[in-house]
Amino acid sequence: MSLKRLLSIFLVLAFGGMSAFLGAVAGGFAVYRAIQQRNSLPAPIREILPANGASPAPALVLDNTDIETAITRSVQRVAPAVVTVVGTIPGQVTIFGFISDQTVSGSGVFISDQGYLLTNNHVVEGTQEVKIILSDGTEQTARIVGADIFSDIAVLKTDGKVPAVAVLGNSDALDPGESVIAIGSPLGNFKNTVTVGVISATGRSIDTGKGYQIEDLIQTDAAINQGNSGGPLVNLAGEVVGINTLVVRNTNSGTVAEGLGFAVPVNTAAAIARQIIERGYFARPYIGINFQPINPVIAARYNLPASWGVYVTEVSSNSPASKAGLQRGDIITKIGDVALDESHSYVNTLFTFDPGETISLTVMRGKNEMQVQVTLGEAKHE
Repeated sequence: MSLKRLLSIFLVLAFGGMSAFLGAVAGGFAVYRAIQQRNSLPAPIREILPANGASPAPALVLDNTDIETAITRSVQRVAPAVVTVVGTIPGQVTIFGFISDQTVSGSGVFISDQGYLLTNNHVVEGTQEVKIILSDGTEQTARIVGADIFSDIAVLKTDGKVPAVAVLGNSDALDPGESVIAIGSPLGNFKNTVTVGVISATGRSIDTGKGYQIEDLIQTDAAINQGNSGGPLVNLAGEVVGINTLVVRNTNSGTVAEGLGFAVPVNTAAAIARQIIERGYFARPYIGINFQPINPVIAARYNLPASWGVYVTEVSSNSPASKAGLQRGDIITKIGDVALDESHSYVNTLFTFDPGETISLTVMRGKNEMQVQVTLGEAKHE
């Protein structure tokens, strides 16, 4: 190869390399300017800038550091008000046939400087003695003021020290995707455990298998385990928005589920707690019957005249039902204007009315449909 040819190649490479170098410098400077411009935007909210130089997208993001700070501050604000609830159920039969006391545990949260706490009814139901363990390990005795089994809410009271009171938020303002924090004592041993997730959905209903549903629940994927029951679900403002109550692990088909936790909205819990604190009980309407729910399968099997409703198996003496003339064997198909079906259970539909209200029941007696007027009584669960 001639010297002239070699010199030409050298010059091409040299200038090409220099051009690449200058291009890299220019490109790096442009990136640096873009980063500087992005960082000059107000924190913690910054616009997401496109990479191709197009107009900025309207979407906004929250800086990760600010999210972590909000979580930490929320936990610091609420955690001192969270307690472990330990109850004793006397006279339980063990697997070996011996009789001994059973210890159950859950969580709770102070809602008043007078010593009132919120927890779940199923945490303290059947207990003879209840104690609470504060976040600093201090133990105090507590008593059950009242409970509502249908919402799974109970109110406890202690005469001991109140280390902190949680701020109650507005559960009606929750939106799916909103970050939330669960605080409680899973398995009774890991006190004041913090887990984080989002609001998966609102307005959920869970069938208890006892003839009624727990309605209007908050669904979350924040980890909830046995022992978390009764603990608070908290938003990033450090406000309690729900009382954790249950988790679904398996479906009817046998499928194992993950991240299906549920909480009672704090607006519901607070309304129930207010009445319990004022009266010592929470009143629900009742008519005084025992019943068996009917669905199309049961109706077909027993050749019943209605596909949905409740079959009256017993009428309590001197009850609103007996005074209205209801009889054993009657089938209630409607309460007021609401037909009982898969989405409208007898108990939940009845609970949309108030004690003392007179309502109309649509009843099948044999093959005859009739209307019965019932004045609702007041059921107390103390």
